[in-house]
Amino acid sequence: MAVEMSMPILVVDDYKTMIRIIRNLLTQIGFENIDEASDGTEAFEKMKKQKYGLVISDWNMEPMTGYELLQRVRADESTKSVPFIMVTAESKTENVIAAKKAGVNNYIVKPFNAGTLKAKMVAVIGDF
Repeated sequence: MAVEMSMPILVVDDYKTMIRIIRNLLTQIGFENIDEASDGTEAFEKMKKQKYGLVISDWNMEPMTGYELLQRVRADESTKSVPFIMVTAESKTENVIAAKKAGVNNYIVKPFNAGTLKAKMVAVIGDF
């Protein structure tokens, strides 16, 4: 199945600069329907109101971390199948294992470029 380039993508990060960087990378690779949230709580509220084709979330945020968001998303019937990519500055093995166990689809370590983002997205949602 071909990836719909107009699918809505939710970018979750507490740093506006990082949201802007990810938004720019997504635009570079052809996606334009990009929504944002500044923490896991806001992201989950948005996910209850709108269906997203992909969530790209930072790990370290307050009050709800990306990991806690992932757990909430996977536990909820209406959101559990949404593809989820975790972004983090830390490549700790235990974090990667915890995220995998919680149901993350892929993992990106900062810093990254459009090529890396696209490769991770292709692995999760298919070629585009």
